[in-house]
Amino acid sequence: MKLYQSKILGTGAYLPKRILNNKDLEAMVETSDEWIMERSGIRERRIADTKNGEELTDLGKNAAEMAIQNAGIDRNTIDMILFATLTQDQPLPNAATTLQSKLGITNNCAALDVDAACSGYIYALTLANALIQTGQMKTILVVGGEVLSPLVNWKDRTTCILFGDGVGAMVLSQAPEGDESRILASHLAADGAGKDLLYIKAGGTTTPVTEEIIPTGEQYIQMKGRDIFKLATRAMAENSRIVLEQAGLQKPELDWLIPHQANIRIIETVAKFLEMDMNKVIVTIEKYGNNSSATIPIAFHEAVTDGRIKRGQTIMLAAFGAGITSGSMAIRY
Repeated sequence: MKLYQSKILGTGAYLPKRILNNKDLEAMVETSDEWIMERSGIRERRIADTKNGEELTDLGKNAAEMAIQNAGIDRNTIDMILFATLTQDQPLPNAATTLQSKLGITNNCAALDVDAACSGYIYALTLANALIQTGQMKTILVVGGEVLSPLVNWKDRTTCILFGDGVGAMVLSQAPEGDESRILASHLAADGAGKDLLYIKAGGTTTPVTEEIIPTGEQYIQMKGRDIFKLATRAMAENSRIVLEQAGLQKPELDWLIPHQANIRIIETVAKFLEMDMNKVIVTIEKYGNNSSATIPIAFHEAVTDGRIKRGQTIMLAAFGAGITSGSMAIRY
């Protein structure tokens, strides 16, 4: 069977207007700008106004329209929308179909959500690449985004400092014959034994949010940070090693690293493993915090837009998330 290659045609991103900085948090919870920066590298994050045009799929529409415009395609040539998210506007329908409607796509393209938490975008890109490679789809809109702020306990200083909202997007399409742009390799993994290290207990069918649950705070993100740090660095390094091997690449051949933006110390550790100077690592965590599945596509878009990432360069993506899920991908842009 003939296998086709996938090419990133265009990228886009959109962040909510409201900026919540560390000084603002000092007035909300016992913390300080110095404490937050030292432990996470985050100075500010964006917070969506879901009551005034900043629902997840509103942010997604803006990011997707930018990606579609940059790709230079007709939106009705999109065969599928993949939306990596854990924070849909509502339980039903999925975010991808709502986004399809808001984009005005009328060709009945497929629409699917992918929930692998912060690893979701690499999971979605891997699925998109496989569908394009096998010829089942030709053009796929891959969106990664979250509105995490309603799931944050703003009285818990260990978690409220970390998370923000935002959306990033890419248009992937079948590359022309002989084009050098392609996804070189990817590797996905999960370790369910770590499922209790980063979780939200209430809000599902087992423990719905009720009046009795609300005072407990179980409807908010819970995290065991030290354990997550150890698993994250190990998983991202190992997955990247596997991808390098699959792609037949050596570490010096990488032009850029785009890691999930969870913690600057995790980012520095993965960069050290790949023997990459930090000036070859795309870092957005100081401005946007951890917006889960959106961090990689937002960072990718910013680096393409400002000219750091250029056609022909080789990029490693690496992420981890609740579950514990993880994944890496090598791309020749």
